[in-house]
Amino acid sequence: MNKFFSITFILFLVCLISCTKDLTDLNKETKRAAAVPAGTLFSNATRNLADNLASASVNTNPLRFTVKHWAATTYQDEPRYDFVTRNINRTWWNALYKDVLADYNDATKIVTADMLLASPIKKNQLAILDIMQVYTWYVLVNTFGDVPYSEALDLEKHLVPSYDDATTIYTDLLKRLVADIGNLDPSAAAFSQTEDVVYGSKDPVEMKKAVGKWVKFANTLQFKMGMLLADVNAAVAKTNVEAADAKAFTSSVDNGLFVYLSASPNTNPLYADIILGKRGDYVAAKDFMDQLITLNDPRKSLYFKPNNGGQYAGGIVGSQNTLADMSTPSERLSAATAPLVFLDYTELEFLRAEAIERGFNVAGTAATHYENGIRASIAFWGGSDANATAYMLQPQVAYLTASGSWKQKIGFQKWIGLYNRPFDGWVEMRRLDQPVLTPPVSAISGFPNRYLYPSSEQLVNKENYTKAAAKIGGDKVETKLFWDKF
Repeated sequence: MNKFFSITFILFLVCLISCTKDLTDLNKETKRAAAVPAGTLFSNATRNLADNLASASVNTNPLRFTVKHWAATTYQDEPRYDFVTRNINRTWWNALYKDVLADYNDATKIVTADMLLASPIKKNQLAILDIMQVYTWYVLVNTFGDVPYSEALDLEKHLVPSYDDATTIYTDLLKRLVADIGNLDPSAAAFSQTEDVVYGSKDPVEMKKAVGKWVKFANTLQFKMGMLLADVNAAVAKTNVEAADAKAFTSSVDNGLFVYLSASPNTNPLYADIILGKRGDYVAAKDFMDQLITLNDPRKSLYFKPNNGGQYAGGIVGSQNTLADMSTPSERLSAATAPLVFLDYTELEFLRAEAIERGFNVAGTAATHYENGIRASIAFWGGSDANATAYMLQPQVAYLTASGSWKQKIGFQKWIGLYNRPFDGWVEMRRLDQPVLTPPVSAISGFPNRYLYPSSEQLVNKENYTKAAAKIGGDKVETKLFWDKF
């Protein structure tokens, strides 16, 4: 019987081979795409970027403690500026290079090589891919300073890439962004509704407006990047700001958001941490909560929940805090579908107010843009226009009567308005030096102006790391970045 089956099996193989002209067909993957489409890489990279910016994981993004919006109940390493013990700097570095930029870069190669893609669609896709690469490089440069750039994404040629000068990188990023804006054609399509996770829409009419929205997004990014240079190169800042102003966001409808879904695993990382993970160690920071209470800020109850006694209270950053006595993040913030803000009208209006105070030719008045920023922030979080009006009628809030210089007024209200945008809050605190906050209890260093380079760079790219560290003035968290002159 065994001999019979053996002969039968051999005859079957002979028949199969004789009927198959190319045996390589047997190795074809039938249940999975042989190559990942560019649109999928684009959406995946954007999702990974959003996840890192949104996360509150102590292994990824502790910046809510750094800007003193949050305090912790138990684990005090990160609130005290320890970003090394858990390798936060390495996690951030790897995520942006490997999970974000690499995918954007691969998507760009695929679109470029696609000979069947119509020219205006191809140009739009390439421009949008590059806009998000510029955004990601902006985050990397403003986290570390000098970083691998020109040699970073070609591992076949540059396994140990050199570090580029941060100023040089930034100059090139602005040139790329200007070119991208010029290449966008709002009359043509770009990515599909499911691929464009920022401006994609199920509504066909809205979907046709997607590229036009990317034009506004890119101009808003140019305005923001220009303002970062205001203290180090006012002429370049002025040129970029004035070129972008009229074409940037005009209302909160234009906001560039990543909207998460209600079903796991596509929920906001804060939902995964706070709700599903039942993390009970994130509470309001006293520095922040005291200001919200003093100003009767309508966002207080939108940002936080009251403590077990029905009161609003914040904990001391760097000190042990009792959860039951503290206010905790609101349901709105920790909702599964809570969006991640890449760029928004709130931030832009504060930037416009500042630009006018610096003498840049921007339409409107500083007071109007300041008020628009506050109003947009309150509305975004669910407050009413009446709430915003009442809040701004207070002498200590109104632009003309609030105490301090324009930098103090704008910087303080921007600090409140950038709640739950910890990276952007960190950039603005370094750039404007406002508000002035006391260090956390038992801080292990001075205020962190940058992350240390990851230890992995010292192991696998030591020569280039050593040169970069020496050039920037030392691989220390207190080392200021090129634009931080005051």
